[in-house]
Parts: sequence; C-alpha cells; structure tokens
Amino acid sequence: MARGINATGMEQVAEEAPVSKRTLYAHFRTKNELVIAHLQGLARSGATLEGVLAREDVPARERLRRLFEQPARDAAPVRGCPFIDAAAEFPDPESAVHSYAREQKLRMVDLIAALPAELGCREPLALAEQLATLADGAAGRAMVLDDPDYGRHARAAADILLDHALPGDGRV
Repeated sequence: MARGINATGMEQVAEEAPVSKRTLYAHFRTKNELVIAHLQGLARSGATLEGVLAREDVPARERLRRLFEQPARDAAPVRGCPFIDAAAEFPDPESAVHSYAREQKLRMVDLIAALPAELGCREPLALAEQLATLADGAAGRAMVLDDPDYGRHARAAADILLDHALPGDGRV
C-alpha cells in the first residue's frame, strides 16, 4: 500500500497478492478489515517501534534512543508511521481503522513509559508522551524529506529529555 490506502483498490491488492478478488473478499469483507489486518500484522511482526522497545537484551535507555534509529539500508523507501498514515486516510475518529491506529499509539506510550519507570523516572508517562511525540514527528519528517536518518535530530532532543528526567546518568 505504498501508494496510499485510498489510492489502492481491492483489485490491485488481489493482483499483487496474488489471489482472486473472490478469495480476497472471502477473507476480508471490506477494505477496512484488510487495512486493520495489515496493521495488526505489522504490530506483531516486530518491525515497528514496538519491536525496538521489547528488546530485553538492550539496556532500557538505549531502547528509548533506538526509537529514533535509521532503518536498515535495504529497507523500503521511508513512508513514516503506518498507524499515523492509516489514521490520516481514515480521518473519522469513529472509523475502525482510525480507532485501531489510536489504540496502537496509546499502547506505544504505555510501552515507552515502562522503560523510564524502570530507570527511576518520577513522571514516566509525561516523558513517554514527549518521546512518542518526537518519534512520530521524526517519522513524518523523514518521510516528507525522504531522509531515513532524520531520527538523529529527534535522538539528540531525546537525550536531553532523558538526561533531565532520569536520576543520575539514567543508564541502569
């Protein structure tokens, strides 16, 4: 769906799958169902920021910094955050796609907040919101500017926030 959700028809999806439209509709009655299944697959894949946060072999502060890391060199073109993209294409807050994207964004803040809490931050939720805002902004700018390393700017700002919010050096 690199062309955008609304610009991609079910016929195009069926052609690229490759399955018949009949088979596609047997599994997904509506485009909304297909989009949500795609987003759920991304969330489960470990290829989103959630995968970065779940790496228990990496210290908590470093996981937070990796929210702003550039993707692998062989990655597809920079497309921004798929959940923000989906919410933008389904702007009605009551739509199923927009609601799912919102749930994922709220879940991401909870996942982020667990790390500063582990590091002794007194206000982990506030810091998590700030870091999520930086990550979302960096993803959007990286997409618009087609700069996969744009996160370096947000990472520098995140370091300042972490230094200010965490006791000691925050490197537990």
